[in-house]
Amino acid sequence: MSSFQFPTSIFPENENERLLKLHTYDILDTPSENTFDKIAILAAQIFNTPIAQVTFVDQERVFFKTNISPLKATEIDRKDSFCSVAILREEVTLIENMLDVPELVNNPFVTMENGVRFYAGAPLKTIEGHQLGTLCVLDTQPRAVTPEQLKMLETLSSIVMDELELRLASRKAIRTQNDMMNRIVHDLKNPNTAIALSAELIKRKANDPKIVADFAHRITQSANNVLTSLNNLLDISQVESGGLELKLEEVKILDVLHIVKRNFDLLASNKKQNIIVRCKCDTSILADARRMQEAFENLLSNALKYSERGTDIYINVSAKENGLTIEFKDEGQGLTAADMEKLFMKFARLSAVPTGKEHSNGLGLSIVKMLIELHKGKVWANSDGKNKGSSFFIFIPF
Repeated sequence: MSSFQFPTSIFPENENERLLKLHTYDILDTPSENTFDKIAILAAQIFNTPIAQVTFVDQERVFFKTNISPLKATEIDRKDSFCSVAILREEVTLIENMLDVPELVNNPFVTMENGVRFYAGAPLKTIEGHQLGTLCVLDTQPRAVTPEQLKMLETLSSIVMDELELRLASRKAIRTQNDMMNRIVHDLKNPNTAIALSAELIKRKANDPKIVADFAHRITQSANNVLTSLNNLLDISQVESGGLELKLEEVKILDVLHIVKRNFDLLASNKKQNIIVRCKCDTSILADARRMQEAFENLLSNALKYSERGTDIYINVSAKENGLTIEFKDEGQGLTAADMEKLFMKFARLSAVPTGKEHSNGLGLSIVKMLIELHKGKVWANSDGKNKGSSFFIFIPF
């Protein structure tokens, strides 16, 4: 006789969260697929049953992704489904004989001709613990099963979830790539338009040296913005594909910082800003000098870009036993709580806006994070709030 006990309710306590998670997989109302069909067929062969299904329990129905059975249906009412009960249990739900469970004796799928008598369903469980549906086997005859068979059913249910997670990750990757391309195309349009307009004005005002010099500078700036965006894309692509290798050598970080400062002195002077490097320690470290320079330039560029005219930007270097800490401290627009949650995410749009109409593609901080983590370091930020300045820190271990 089955030891199964019918629950008081077929709705789990986390029902709302469970449904939200289910819908993120975009699996409902999709056609049957060979991958899931093969898993269900294997389950039927293990239990020697005529029926096997991959099901997902929606708000008011149970959807059959795979339905190996004489009953040609894609969904049934949730209240009539044995899977509605199975998702309430962590382990496999086993009902050896439906007629031994009083609450199931009048179930329409039990009372029908050649009605169901046996059911075993392993929950499809997400990493967070949400149980979305089942991999189940059914028979029109009561039967006994072995613990080994139940264990194999659990293993197959985990394979179903692995397939779902793989598809979800693939869709997210495609969406990210599409979003990246859309944003980059949008970001490249503005400098290209500026280049075209500036070139046209130079042609019209070729006899005015001041106008020519001004618009030539704008062309140079716009071209540099395009190059920066393309380099950022290349860096992200190389890091994500595992193709970016560091060329490690002994580097004096202070020397790299002075090069970065020199590269930005003209930009800083145009906004009457001061870049102040402060260091009282030995800064020799094993690193990729070019990649460290790139990370430093992104942080210094942001500090200048989002600070008002006439302010100071400090670069403070300090050493501890296990590594160097480099702080980029500005007197700019600061960071909100919402900003702190999005820092270092690709294409994150923060509350601060460039104070001199500079260009931003939303990739700089994410690239800093990737480059520093390749050096086994870490990056973080602090701010007392809006309009109270901010500090970005890089830690590089010795």
